[in-house]
Amino acid sequence: MMSFPLFIVAAVLLLLFSSIKILNEYERGVVFLLGRFQKVKGPGIIIVVPFIQQMIRTDLRVITMDVPTQDVISRDNVSVKVNAVVYFRIVDPERAIIQVANVFEATSQLAQTTLRSVLGQHELDEMLSERDKLNSDIQTILDRQTDAWGIKVSAVEIKHVDLNESMIRAIAAQAEAERSRRAKIIHAEGEKQAAEKLAQAAEILSTQGQALQLRYLQTLTEIADETTNTIVFPLPLDVVTPFLQAAQKFNQQLDQRKGD
Repeated sequence: MMSFPLFIVAAVLLLLFSSIKILNEYERGVVFLLGRFQKVKGPGIIIVVPFIQQMIRTDLRVITMDVPTQDVISRDNVSVKVNAVVYFRIVDPERAIIQVANVFEATSQLAQTTLRSVLGQHELDEMLSERDKLNSDIQTILDRQTDAWGIKVSAVEIKHVDLNESMIRAIAAQAEAERSRRAKIIHAEGEKQAAEKLAQAAEILSTQGQALQLRYLQTLTEIADETTNTIVFPLPLDVVTPFLQAAQKFNQQLDQRKGD
């Protein structure tokens, strides 16, 4: 059997060993003295007096928390399933231990209710197209409400917005109709621009007779290049009129000579 002195030495060594705590750089120890908060210690070697002092470790690194899938009804009465991820860290170990019983469970429950509350105020189109804004709104609310717990929420990201099959088909049909509408608008804009250019060209040609004749001759040249046997085209009056005037003048000269 172990002698009494050796037992005393072993007990002292055991108590001494149990009183030494080593905290990593990213850890802090919240120390209580006889049940009352004393101070926050760490990192490094910490001496805790057994039976008198108690230390609770806290991790200061960024924690990633998945928010379970939530059933959300949007403002336009569409039922969707949404899940998200929250990034936060403990910035005040004292409040994180004293102010809330389980800081992680409390943050998770608050994130779930906030997610449903914020998304329920928006329509489905906003959930799908404005995720950055919704992420920012949720992060701001969570950060403000968890500040009393010594928590800093750095980011919130909505991961998935799941729809039922009928809603997916409706959105696809809506997108197809939108693409068709845009195509018709673009076609109509092209027709409008072409009509405006043609009207401008017609106005210029109407004031410049020579330009009209040149355009007419260019058209004849293009027609002549085609593989056709017979070409029937009308002569514009601007082309025929000079010849008619010359013939009329020649006939008048002949009549004057006959009269002489």
